[in-house]
Amino acid sequence: MTDHPGLFPTFFLSGFECSTFDWKRQGRRDLVAETQHDVKVREDYAILRDLGIAVAREGVPWPFVDRDGTLDLSRLDPVLDALEECGITPIWDLCHYGYPDDLDPFTDEFTRRFADYCREVARYVSARRAGPHFFTPINEITFFSFCGGEWGWAAPYGTSQDTRHALRLALCRAAIAGVHAIREVIPDARAVNVDPLVYIVPPQDRPDLADEAHHETFRDTFVAWDILAGRLHPELGGSPDVLDIVGVNCYSFGQMEYREDGPHAALGPHDERVVPLGDLLGEVWKRYGRPIIIAETSGLADGRPAWLRDVMEECLAAVRQGVDLHGVCLFPAVDMPDWHTGEWLHNGVCDLEPHEGELRRTPYAPLVDELRRWQRLLNRVTRLDDDPASDPVDLNDVVRAAHETTYRADRDWH
Repeated sequence: MTDHPGLFPTFFLSGFECSTFDWKRQGRRDLVAETQHDVKVREDYAILRDLGIAVAREGVPWPFVDRDGTLDLSRLDPVLDALEECGITPIWDLCHYGYPDDLDPFTDEFTRRFADYCREVARYVSARRAGPHFFTPINEITFFSFCGGEWGWAAPYGTSQDTRHALRLALCRAAIAGVHAIREVIPDARAVNVDPLVYIVPPQDRPDLADEAHHETFRDTFVAWDILAGRLHPELGGSPDVLDIVGVNCYSFGQMEYREDGPHAALGPHDERVVPLGDLLGEVWKRYGRPIIIAETSGLADGRPAWLRDVMEECLAAVRQGVDLHGVCLFPAVDMPDWHTGEWLHNGVCDLEPHEGELRRTPYAPLVDELRRWQRLLNRVTRLDDDPASDPVDLNDVVRAAHETTYRADRDWH
């Protein structure tokens, strides 16, 4: 037994794109179906087994299992069977930008229905699987509030800052109620609260926007986590135990130049205003003192191996400075389409190749090679045994590697 156990059976995690938003007033999307994860779930988990990954973010599609308050969770049965067969521990994502058509997120009914749904999902999955149990109540509350509250991309199609702020508060209220409901069924359930880790700078020709950029980086980014932790709006029932595990999503476009209207503009890899990921992780750790995971990260196309290498170097630099990091999630496990254009992003561990009506999974070999290198460096398994959940990660190995490699946080991520 280790004296420094991790939360999970493997340090490397993965997951599957599972958005269910009502998108641009064109109807409900189901990204699980669009990537064929619904019909290839066993194959997908077998791939994770071969990669030595025993943890996966897996979605429960709230809009499809909740019809006017009546729940049918049988859609989870093949997923549960595949998880058991392959020895994969799920982090259940309960609301990934989508909610039932008959609900209004700004109402008490939304909070009540979400709590009821969370409670029943907890009851359903715990009856089929032994613990530990992990849940993400509402994915990316901050981004969801931009996407659905200010940019008008998804329901509820808000187009103002006021609506964004109201949606963020409503989603936090529901998420807190969801955590409490889950723990009525599973008292020791863990919550993984996921949001993007971002850094915003003013345009070089608009120094007058420095205050706005600073506010979004050091205030707005943390509001949802602060509410979940009980630092803001404590009347909603947040606490450090509700915040629990902080999941930070890290992509190259998370460092941006401020725009007054619409999404900000991503900084280029050679931009001198980029700040080191390791330093940003340190800020999250100092603020909350809660376990952290990289809940999503990926590069694009041929840049995927280099991106993983840089993220891992930054993570070890952060661990070396005392950050309690429990895992890195290579997301997604299989490719996903660009929400706007439908083109494949080539950001997954596996590429998807259309062939006679199916999407064949092809692991991207250079990324797999880079993953293997880090597994060996961290003394991690490269292929799962029959019972991967029998032992948690020994984080002493990760800390040891951090000190032996002596990586330092830097802004070079090209």
